[in-house]
Amino acid sequence: MLPQLLVSGVANGMLYALIALSMTLVYRATTVLNFGHGDMAMAGAYAGLVFLGFGLPFVVAVPLALLLLFVLGFLVQRFLLRRIMQGPHLALATMALAVGYALRGVARLRWGNQVLNLPRPYPAGAFSIGSVVITTDAVVMCGSVLVLLGVLLLLFRASPLGRTIRAVFQTERGAALVGINVPLLHGMMWGAGAALGAAGGILLAMVVPLTPDMGEWVLVRGFAAMTLGGFGSLPGAVVGGVLLGVAEEVLGFYLNTVFINITAYVVTILVLMVRPRGLFGRRALIRV
Repeated sequence: MLPQLLVSGVANGMLYALIALSMTLVYRATTVLNFGHGDMAMAGAYAGLVFLGFGLPFVVAVPLALLLLFVLGFLVQRFLLRRIMQGPHLALATMALAVGYALRGVARLRWGNQVLNLPRPYPAGAFSIGSVVITTDAVVMCGSVLVLLGVLLLLFRASPLGRTIRAVFQTERGAALVGINVPLLHGMMWGAGAALGAAGGILLAMVVPLTPDMGEWVLVRGFAAMTLGGFGSLPGAVVGGVLLGVAEEVLGFYLNTVFINITAYVVTILVLMVRPRGLFGRRALIRV
């Protein structure tokens, strides 16, 4: 069973990695952790569902959903968080949580506790390699995350925008002194993070039930993956997500199924106690 568990764990871990990537994108640009991020991913999944309900094809509905969440993320940062950026850290965390719960409430008003799924744009199926069964869902998830990781690495390491983001991450005041529009960059990165999180929510809603409470599940695992990989590390977000997914499957099978639900919490506690920087993180001041 171990090879099958590893394959299943990697597939699940890629979804966690995508959420961690979107959280890391915001953190790299603003040094702020968005604790309402899971609900933005949930909102992106519902947005995709609404656009598909209008009869739009998947290749049109998904970009529209991502654009909508980009605008939402930009507006949240511009009109809510920007006003308190220099305030207590607790204010930022509270505002992000409040926005997340507001989105959850809107979804609950419209859909209640109804359990939904997004239709797949590809035929569901599976194939075998020896005794290991690999589903098309696993292939799509892994391929999507690897492509996005490649794009983000190029963006951060080989583009003028990446150099600008690194400069703001190191010192906002210094970046502003050399002419960088720091508030605009923060808004753009919050928008991009929300859109990337929405992509994760859409992928997730194709394989697990979509409910208004999905955001909490997403946030816990995305944060655990980010913590394990290291705050601010893009490759670390992917490695952390994969390791978390594998740990859930292996511990859940060999020890007790309860570990499927608590592994993310246990990993977060252990990493923060033993190595707060994670596997690939660097020392940095963290604003939550």
